[in-house]
Amino acid sequence: MVHPLSTPLLAGQRRALAKAITLVESTRPEHEREAQALLAEVLPRAGQSVRVGLTGVPGVGKSTFIEALGVRLADAGHRVAVLAVDPSSARTGGSIMGDKTRMPRLTVHPGAFIRPSPSGGALGGVARRTRETIILCEAAGYDVILVETVGVGQSETQVAAMTDLFVLLTLPNAGDELQGIKRGIMELADVCVVNKADTNPAAAVRAQTELRAALTLLTPHGAPWRPTALRASALTGEGLAQVWDAVESYCAQVDVQEKRRAQTTVWFDELLREAAWRAFQARLDPARVQALRADVAAGRLTAVQGVTALLQPDAAP
Repeated sequence: MVHPLSTPLLAGQRRALAKAITLVESTRPEHEREAQALLAEVLPRAGQSVRVGLTGVPGVGKSTFIEALGVRLADAGHRVAVLAVDPSSARTGGSIMGDKTRMPRLTVHPGAFIRPSPSGGALGGVARRTRETIILCEAAGYDVILVETVGVGQSETQVAAMTDLFVLLTLPNAGDELQGIKRGIMELADVCVVNKADTNPAAAVRAQTELRAALTLLTPHGAPWRPTALRASALTGEGLAQVWDAVESYCAQVDVQEKRRAQTTVWFDELLREAAWRAFQARLDPARVQALRADVAAGRLTAVQGVTALLQPDAAP
């Protein structure tokens, strides 16, 4: 039985795509089953896009940069989907930043689709269903997927596990900024862009030089791609063409399909761990868990002894 959203989605209708994403993001069990059925139907049409993850410290101008790049690509004939992942409100669960309102030109462009999604407390700077959303956008005919993450943080690197390449935006004063950026982010960056280069050209050049040196030190010998550092200005458009040239060069030099197969395997393992944990929790005796937790808190058991007793109910603690 064909899902009612399948045909209009594959025809590229944005309204159908928006409804499909809402279905995928739902946590209701019946909606999850329906969403998986829809994904199975459209999956053969997915995969024909360039997936780009973008991150950077707060204030670096991620939304402005993405809008400028997205408009440029859409004007050139690309169909651009932007997945803007916002921090979640602790009160309502919705998005705090409202990234879509900060991309007014791209929002109304006929060749673009923007979907802001609350992170929902998910680690890694991405929303819980970002991977599935990427598949839906590709099935709808979008050939460039830009994933804007929450911002640089300890777990931000997960965006690299679902995109083809990872772009790190920095500011002209990157010499100081580099001290606060996690090394893991730098190690995963395929392209670094000194944004707002027009505000202080001399500082932007210095930052670019420092980034190139850092990337050289962090890049393993024999890697198929040598990460590059560029300068750009979302306000003036300077450097945007060079950024996209770097993206295309990366895709020409790296086996993207092999990388995606490895990412899908990792995704499967992550889901397997989640499913196993939920199944384990469902079989636990809440009273037994509470009693062992109280023993651990009181110092009668170590944490290891408490967990061991929970996993082996017949064993004496």
